[in-house]
Amino acid sequence: MKTDIQIAQEAELFPVTQVAESAGIPADSLELYGKYKAKLSDEYLESLKSKENGRLILVTAINPTPAGEGKTTTSIGLADAFHQLGKKVVVALREPSLGPCFGVKGGAAGGGYAQAVPMEDLNLHFTGDFHAVTAANNLLAAAIDNHIHHGNALGIDPTQIVWKRCMDMNDRALRSIVVGMGTKMDGPLRQDRFVITAASEIMAILCLANDREDLRVRLDRIVIGYNYQGEPVRAKDLEVTGAMMALLKEAISPNLIQTLEHTPTLVHGGPFANIAHGCNSVRATKAALKIADYTITEAGFGADLGAEKFLDIKCRMAGLHPDAIVIVASVQALKYNGGVAKADLKKENVEALKKGIVNLEKHIENIQKYGVPAIVALNSFITDTEAETKAVEEFCTSLGCEFSKATVWAEGGKGGIDLAQKVLKTLDEKKSNYAPIYPLEMPLAQKIETVAKEIYGADGVVFTGAAQKQLKNLQAQGFGDLPVCIAKTQYSLSDDQTKLGRPTGYDLNVREVYVSAGAGFVVALTGTIMAMPGLPKRPAACSIDIGEDGKITGLF
Repeated sequence: MKTDIQIAQEAELFPVTQVAESAGIPADSLELYGKYKAKLSDEYLESLKSKENGRLILVTAINPTPAGEGKTTTSIGLADAFHQLGKKVVVALREPSLGPCFGVKGGAAGGGYAQAVPMEDLNLHFTGDFHAVTAANNLLAAAIDNHIHHGNALGIDPTQIVWKRCMDMNDRALRSIVVGMGTKMDGPLRQDRFVITAASEIMAILCLANDREDLRVRLDRIVIGYNYQGEPVRAKDLEVTGAMMALLKEAISPNLIQTLEHTPTLVHGGPFANIAHGCNSVRATKAALKIADYTITEAGFGADLGAEKFLDIKCRMAGLHPDAIVIVASVQALKYNGGVAKADLKKENVEALKKGIVNLEKHIENIQKYGVPAIVALNSFITDTEAETKAVEEFCTSLGCEFSKATVWAEGGKGGIDLAQKVLKTLDEKKSNYAPIYPLEMPLAQKIETVAKEIYGADGVVFTGAAQKQLKNLQAQGFGDLPVCIAKTQYSLSDDQTKLGRPTGYDLNVREVYVSAGAGFVVALTGTIMAMPGLPKRPAACSIDIGEDGKITGLF
């Protein structure tokens, strides 16, 4: 059986200008990054504003497991199926981070015969957007310490600096560090920490900004820390917004590539959904809606994270209205939620599947709370049995939810035709009455409690003393009307990754709360979630190499 990278390397790619032409994008609207990658120009994006929007379809999933769910694979396969049916479609995805690529998760280009290509470029440096975000983030960090070193005219309290340095790599040693440990000329001595680039507020800002003007406004209002009076100090006070804008000059433009079946693919931005808001850029999604009749996009991890943030943060801020949501599940993942060990997941076990299917049940219920029609896509593995597939179908039918078995990994778009037809049927027959799960005027603590109870299934929320004080201060400082972005483990509906299925009888534990004023939301850290991941005992990096022919191996 061929690996993902072998399939991608053997594919015949169209020049990106040809892919653009198929979508009605003029060649002179592209800024080329070689033969198969391009950015869309500002002039072209501006020209789209008068066009009507197409239909918006979100692909989300159950909670991820080591067995795999295939959310991105399904998104790409579904788009290819739309393409095969003669529909004008664009798929809009996030950019992969180097952290998981070299860690344990691997890349994010899909898999099998449902991939975005060029796969190696996408999973590695791509068009440099992540590097630009890293540089802009760390320029601001350097400006903070430099300002303090040269007299601290703003009266920044070194113990209340909340801006963190970042790097696009998993490195647990950087979670808590001390800087300025040399001589007086080396800068102020203070405790600091790194986050992964995907968790940087700059990444969130890039993905939520409507245009360059909005980007500047958002960068200006970043809260970097507080002065000795407890008042917020913002990035604009350090006078480096213009320099950050210069670093992000190219990064703000969406990237165009293709699938293995040459479906136009916009890939832009890459915030994680467990520690950030988990959605690709507003600019890319809005462009796709103008370019195509159907836009298929995804949100990170399970529906409790990515879909919730897509619906409560991104859609609300950007004025987007999702028309349908596809929830991806797999037989193996459901059995894992039912208590089956990873080594035994390929064996038929209908009873375990029925026990673990409560995870899918909760996600279906959650999507229905937002008023958006849902379709379950069962991402098929060759070890799935007819009895197991039938059990999932019968369960979905009992909940009044459309069901489709998808074989896109093995068959590409052809394996998603049934799913595409059922999505189209849903769009025709069911109206989306999308509405966020909470109003913005609700107090911050109550917003967190609403998500915890309604989406996670928690009994309530326990705030540490520090979190309670932080919430009180944020409300007093005027940040109370912002949406909340909850950082939580992706592996469980709860904040404890060992609680699989549909946990009940627990409280969500919030240990820290802070504002991402530029992004426009308040972040709540729960459980033991870390904004800087670590590498496993044997990272995926140990298997990646490049041969004498220049071909990369080991990526997945």
